[in-house]
Amino acid sequence: MKEEYSFLTDPGKIRDHNEDCVTVMKNASGEYLLAVCDGMGGHTGGEIASSIAISHIEKRFSAISSVGNKEDAIAFLKDIVSEANVSIYKYTAEHPESSGMGTTVVLAVLTKDFLLFGNIGDSSGYVFKNDKLHKITYDHTLVNLLVKSGELTEEEAKDHPRKNVLMRALGANMTVEMDIFDVETDVDGIFLCSDGLTNMLDDEQVAKVLSSDLTIDEKLQKLIYKSNNRGGTDNISIAYLNKGGVR
Repeated sequence: MKEEYSFLTDPGKIRDHNEDCVTVMKNASGEYLLAVCDGMGGHTGGEIASSIAISHIEKRFSAISSVGNKEDAIAFLKDIVSEANVSIYKYTAEHPESSGMGTTVVLAVLTKDFLLFGNIGDSSGYVFKNDKLHKITYDHTLVNLLVKSGELTEEEAKDHPRKNVLMRALGANMTVEMDIFDVETDVDGIFLCSDGLTNMLDDEQVAKVLSSDLTIDEKLQKLIYKSNNRGGTDNISIAYLNKGGVR
């Protein structure tokens, strides 16, 4: 069974517009890039920030035939995200009304030799293996920082009133640091999403849908339906690559 992929975004049940942006691309070398951005800033600000980031990522990935070896790919990912960050920062400087806008980013690159994840903010990257989801990325949130320092328990963090306060985002400063994760390629799938999904469904609920006999498009539609059914309090975006070997 060969690879197949799909991506989907939905405004949810509460928001009147969608500030998320998502893409999946494949280049001439058979390498894949997946990315999800969750914009912030109200009005059209978040929408613009996430769109700038995804457009730049797509443009740069389209312009190369291969990401090269692992070291080249890490440098490429850091470069394109850094460039997108500067573009958003400059846009805000030129449009004062968009002050405070920014976006999260989570992305993954899969080649025949390696799998890399990168993230800034609280959009999440997972691998799917043996019918289970395994989170790869680390959310850059205030509560995660408090959990790490021992000031909050994992349980207290779940419903903390400030759980969506970000410590890192694209567009906030001229420079930004992205975490990179080097993951084994022996996985069944790669799954990226905005927190509009993870705030509504837990990992087991998502894994159950991904393990079902539905088509890949139907799986994403079902996840968005289930998220909206539970309240749909935010925009919901998903990018999924099924590597083959699973339904």
